[in-house]
Amino acid sequence: MATEPSERLLTAQEFLQIDFGADLKAELDDGSIRMMAGGTREHARVQANVLAYLRGALRGSGCRPYGSDMAVQTHERGVRYPDVTVDCGTGTDADSDKLLRDPRVIVEILSPSTRDIDLRVKRAEYRDLPGVAAIVFIDPHAETSSISRRLEGAWVETLFARADVDLPALDLSIPHDEIFARD
Repeated sequence: MATEPSERLLTAQEFLQIDFGADLKAELDDGSIRMMAGGTREHARVQANVLAYLRGALRGSGCRPYGSDMAVQTHERGVRYPDVTVDCGTGTDADSDKLLRDPRVIVEILSPSTRDIDLRVKRAEYRDLPGVAAIVFIDPHAETSSISRRLEGAWVETLFARADVDLPALDLSIPHDEIFARD
């Protein structure tokens, strides 16, 4: 009786040593490599709008927004690449050129193919990170957003709505019209 070979699970450190090249991107999902597809024009537009707004709003605050090239280690066998991450740390870790260790705010821009994973799996992983104060989910097609905020040790959710994204942890609000601007 033949047995199927078992997949060797990677640690986050092992995963971060892999060079996928310039054209490929992957995440580490419970020790398994999951290739990531490219985004759409709408996804890229919303990501650029959020990054541009946060860059200006956070200048001089000690916090910096990063795009999806920066990794976040969610647990020993988990590495994610959020669409936007705000880090307020010192960046002195040995892996700081690849990895944000203690993000304050995480933004995921939803797509039909990743929506369920983003809202279930990644939300749970991001909530386990002690420094995360808010997780923002943006639906570029419906032009709505939802926010998970940590308040007094508990998580509070907002429903998807056409509203500004209030981020008290950063002492700012991203206007709805800025997130979905087309010019």
